[in-house]
Amino acid sequence: MMIHRIRCWFRDPLFLLALAASLVACAVQSGELGSSDTQHRLQSSHALWTAEPPVFPQEYPEFGVHGRDGKLQSWYGLGQSLLLLPADVIGTYLERLPAFANYNGNDPSVGNIFVSYTINVLVSVLTSLVCFRFLRQLCFGVKQSVAGVLAVLLATTHLHYTQNMMENNYIFLLTLTGLSYQYEWLHTGKRRALIIGSCAFGLNLLTRLTTGMDLLAGALFLLFAMGFDGIRGSIFWNRCRSYIAIALPIYACFGLIDRLYQFYRFGSFFNTYVSVIAREARLRNPGLAAGYPFENPFRIGFFGALFTPQKSIFIFDPLLILMLLLAVVAWKRFSPVIKAYVITTCLLLLAYISFYARYTVWSGDFAWGDRYVSTTVQLVALLSVPLLLRHRYELGKPIWILGLALLAISTVIQTASLAFWLPLELYQMETPGRSTFVVALRMKNIVAFALGKMDAWGLSNQAMTRDPWDYVHITTWNFLPFLLRRVGVAPPWIVHLAFAAWSVVLVALAGVLWQIQRVLARLSEVS
Repeated sequence: MMIHRIRCWFRDPLFLLALAASLVACAVQSGELGSSDTQHRLQSSHALWTAEPPVFPQEYPEFGVHGRDGKLQSWYGLGQSLLLLPADVIGTYLERLPAFANYNGNDPSVGNIFVSYTINVLVSVLTSLVCFRFLRQLCFGVKQSVAGVLAVLLATTHLHYTQNMMENNYIFLLTLTGLSYQYEWLHTGKRRALIIGSCAFGLNLLTRLTTGMDLLAGALFLLFAMGFDGIRGSIFWNRCRSYIAIALPIYACFGLIDRLYQFYRFGSFFNTYVSVIAREARLRNPGLAAGYPFENPFRIGFFGALFTPQKSIFIFDPLLILMLLLAVVAWKRFSPVIKAYVITTCLLLLAYISFYARYTVWSGDFAWGDRYVSTTVQLVALLSVPLLLRHRYELGKPIWILGLALLAISTVIQTASLAFWLPLELYQMETPGRSTFVVALRMKNIVAFALGKMDAWGLSNQAMTRDPWDYVHITTWNFLPFLLRRVGVAPPWIVHLAFAAWSVVLVALAGVLWQIQRVLARLSEVS
């Protein structure tokens, strides 16, 4: 009986997708959280259940601002810290086990390894399930939906942020969940679906306040969907009233939680941590611009996100190009709900680019691409591969070949993003005359390291002077077994075990992808 069930599971595309997502997440982990931002949010999680502070005194002024009673506080929202909290509790106790007594205090820490693996696997699996659900809701076939999910996981910046655990993938998951369940409510009238979707958008508010734009996009998507479906009159207004009656109180509850957290930290309900940062920064440096941190010329941030070689969304997510191309050549063939989704996500992308254009670090600073807008780029690109498969015969061979080429290029770029720790090229670009084409620099670094020509990096003295730990981190492949070996603290048998486990995961991933192809081929034969 059990063997029969296992065989059934391995013939189920949804199970195979979830398994592939978990294996991808396991394969790409470095054991580090990938960003000081996430490390600070993890410390905020730690402060929720221990006596440790959210910000240590030695971190100021590089990080933290003074809040109520002069206590140093983190300037981030609560959302990701809540997500990390259960894993932090377990990881902390794991780190205290006698077995790790000689390793405790080293990087990557046992606690961070546990947090990065569990949370990234969880988010990746849930994302694959919600993506598949939403694509099926939009009437894509199983084969098209599976291809769309794999494209998101492997051929967009989602893959990079599976290794480097910033807020991006969590926000993507919550936004897509909100869109999927609210759209279900629109078609079925199920209050439960609207409640789930609204709670997902509400959780996003706790994660980053700018996701209020995602919340508005969810409502706009429903309005466009009703408009393109020809819903008018009393039916239209009844649905709007039902939506407001259920969704608005939920949003208000999450908004209140955010405001209470703000009051707890800074003693005010009505400001944001950005205003607190600005006030304290001006006290330290009165010469800052009056509009700080929104003093950047709009044109620099706006066109920078589009066209600069360091951050262009078209370079880091080429599937966005494919989606825009398909929208131009196949718009008349799109169903009403597809049109509603494309318009909504494109407007959301425009809103994000415009909002952050004046921000002092509009580019997202230490990040692969423009991290402030990459999540929305992924939402726009989500339908590119499913639409290419659906309309391949109608659009002709040139579009099909171009689409496959963009998919291949994007997959190569995302895979390359995993090779080294993300600040590598940023350090290199500090050298006068160095190219600012980040993706090309990454490809050159991969070749240089693979051939043993580390001098070609031009890093050694500069990185050593900046931080010896950084130098260790960026001079090895950015995967856990290699990092453990490079740091040289873990016992050799642990390093060998890590390499063996990593190899098994890669082989299993290849096997699952092959099985997915077999299952989809059978589905095509049946259909």
